[in-house]
Amino acid sequence: MLDGWAQAPEQQVSVAEVFGFESELRVPAFAGANEYVPAIDPAYCFDRDTTLAILSGFVHNRRVLVQGMHGTGKSSHIEQIAARLNWPCVRVNLDGHISRFDLVGKDAIVLCDGQPVTEFQEGIVPWALQRPVALVFDELDAARPEVMFVIQRLLERDGQFTLLDNNRVLRAHPWFRLLATANTVGLGNLSGLYHGSQLMNQAQLDRWNVVAALNYLPVESEQGIVLARVAEMNTPEGRETVQAMVQFAGLTRNAFKAGDLSTLMSPRTVISWAENLQIFGRLDSALRFAFLNKCDDSEQPLLAELYQRCFARELQAADDEC
Repeated sequence: MLDGWAQAPEQQVSVAEVFGFESELRVPAFAGANEYVPAIDPAYCFDRDTTLAILSGFVHNRRVLVQGMHGTGKSSHIEQIAARLNWPCVRVNLDGHISRFDLVGKDAIVLCDGQPVTEFQEGIVPWALQRPVALVFDELDAARPEVMFVIQRLLERDGQFTLLDNNRVLRAHPWFRLLATANTVGLGNLSGLYHGSQLMNQAQLDRWNVVAALNYLPVESEQGIVLARVAEMNTPEGRETVQAMVQFAGLTRNAFKAGDLSTLMSPRTVISWAENLQIFGRLDSALRFAFLNKCDDSEQPLLAELYQRCFARELQAADDEC
């Protein structure tokens, strides 16, 4: 028995009531939260298909991979579902420095009765495996492929895990869940946006039961998120400005798809633009600090043209903003 941990969900909640879209599904949820349950973001907007895909992981113990471009809210989507289910959720940001020892564990020297002794310290995988935890591997395609073979057995239905270091075979807790996010679908950095993305082993990719594609939200939903995040702009004039900001972001995404821009504005960047506007007081300066300074000089004329189309005025040069 784990102190402070409920061993199974105690209740069923309505998807329609909790997540705000039409559905007759009811899903298990814990009655109370502990320190590993993410905080609820009341402004979060749930995509129906992605939510149902992630919920299949929580309800039916499916291994769920959420793929999408940066800023679409892949990781936060999982966390906000866990928050509303009071489900403990641990997010591991993968990078090239994550090693087998980080995931599995290693021997360490500790003091016992004043004497140094060698003791095996569990990594995040065996720790989470024995608890009712949703373990989320963030940016799965950024991890070294040979390291990620550690979780190969976990991706199977029974999900046993062998600790070679102390000759133990761990069985997954009945309410342990495994999910992941990725910018690509394991094919590497084809778009040029995601340097460091690795080619994923197709045998491992095939073991993910559910792969959800999370795209940018509809214009109205994105505007609602910006207004919820930056409440100062929820005025008639502010809503008009936000509408134009989201329109500008959409044009950068279209230009990126056409090969005319090397980067694009994500919803996260639009929120930063709106927040910067509250700090600097000028739309042009706020945009420059949030996005324009990330772009190549050769792309500035096109961005100025897109700005003029959305706001019906010229984009001021940096030297003219003083």
